[in-house]
Amino acid sequence: MRIMMVASEAVPFAKTGGLADVATGLSKALVEVGHEVALLMPYYRKHISEDLAGEVVGEVRVDFPGASIDAKVYETTVPDSQVKVFLIDRPSFFDRSGLYVEDGGDYGDNAERFLFFSRAVIEIAKTLFVPDIIHSNDWQTGLIPALVLQDREEQGRLSNVATVFTMHNMAFHGQFSNFQMTNTGMDSRYYNWQQLEYFGSLNLLKGGISMSDMVTTVSPTYAKEICLPEFGYGLDPVLENRGDDLVGILNGVDMNVWNPALDQKIAQQYDYKTHQAGKAACKAALQEELGLPKNPDAMLFGLISRLTDQKGLDLITQKATQILGADIQFAFLGTGDSNYETLLKELQQEFPDKVAAYIGFDDGLAHRIEAGSDAFLMPSRFEPCGLNQMYSLIYGTPPLVHAVGGLADSVIDAQRHTLDNGTGTGFKFDKYDSDIFLETVWRAVGMFKHHKEDWKKLIINGMTLDSSWNRSAQEYVDVYQSAIEKR
Repeated sequence: MRIMMVASEAVPFAKTGGLADVATGLSKALVEVGHEVALLMPYYRKHISEDLAGEVVGEVRVDFPGASIDAKVYETTVPDSQVKVFLIDRPSFFDRSGLYVEDGGDYGDNAERFLFFSRAVIEIAKTLFVPDIIHSNDWQTGLIPALVLQDREEQGRLSNVATVFTMHNMAFHGQFSNFQMTNTGMDSRYYNWQQLEYFGSLNLLKGGISMSDMVTTVSPTYAKEICLPEFGYGLDPVLENRGDDLVGILNGVDMNVWNPALDQKIAQQYDYKTHQAGKAACKAALQEELGLPKNPDAMLFGLISRLTDQKGLDLITQKATQILGADIQFAFLGTGDSNYETLLKELQQEFPDKVAAYIGFDDGLAHRIEAGSDAFLMPSRFEPCGLNQMYSLIYGTPPLVHAVGGLADSVIDAQRHTLDNGTGTGFKFDKYDSDIFLETVWRAVGMFKHHKEDWKKLIINGMTLDSSWNRSAQEYVDVYQSAIEKR
């Protein structure tokens, strides 16, 4: 198949979150199993270096009311792969310091920026790369399935193209004034309660969900959760209406990037056979780097995250003082809400021998925390998929998670029978409650301190799982086939 993967970000070009990892990782895996893939994204000039951008291969023009807007199209490849990349270059829209926000606020013209991007993608699909499938991701590309559907109903040039739309986080809708409908290139008849209209506004996420041939999200459990009011953010009826057309597929991991046996960013490489020596060396090096006492017996918990309520920071900060009363250390890496940044800094000041809080982001340090920590904290309030818990499994760092979304699907709770049968990989708690979270922490600490053989089993179980994109890529191919059959 010829697959057009469309996303607003992708590594190594530009990244704010897991979408960038998924867009590139899945594209590479699809190429490896024999498909032709072109990845399309905006050319963010302040983020993408010229040596990565490739060469100009064409131009596109999009007619907005009262003006035609042109963009150059650059072609390159994902490094060390055969994934084609088309970068859509319109500096007035994309040559900015942020991808979507600046100084804590959304860009005021985000509607125009990503409506233009989506319509430019359609022009490329008619000329430079004619696909069998267009796979769009999140609200920034939600107009694309709608444009393809309109073209199909008008028996246009994209009549044989099937569409798949993936939601990575239901919390972000791409909801704008209904006046933006004039910028979509869509007939006004599509502005109705079943397709693009949402309580008097244009809703791009809803358009992607309702007008694509197949809909996916990033874990089987999240696919069920988002059909409920608690997780659907007002679109649960739209999702429930898709029935079997909605499929949950757990994300994979790019094993060329996240693999302790190959990782050049950690103190000592290791695999499941050599993890004891390797992790001991990585832990000592991490403690030294972060200014923590080199104590092999202290249980070191890592956390790499946006510092928000969604990520369970409220549970951690509520119980941190109690936890730190034991022989425990914390390594925090992230940025986010100012109140959590302040709380973590205050914890570091209060417990300088037990807490290291790096406010910001450092990719190398993220790898070293995964390798050097004994366990990983990820008690998210909700989590569509999550990637760090899977990185943790690969790095022999058992994750402690709230059993929602992809966390529920990717982590098997450590019980006697799951340890013995080789399936237990971490620690889960079902109810989002600080006391239950604390009980789960003590359960992990107890195994680490007093049941060394069980802890070793737990690590090996996680490290020997297939967390790569291989399985997930085949599931997406099946979805693509279903979409083709529907067109």
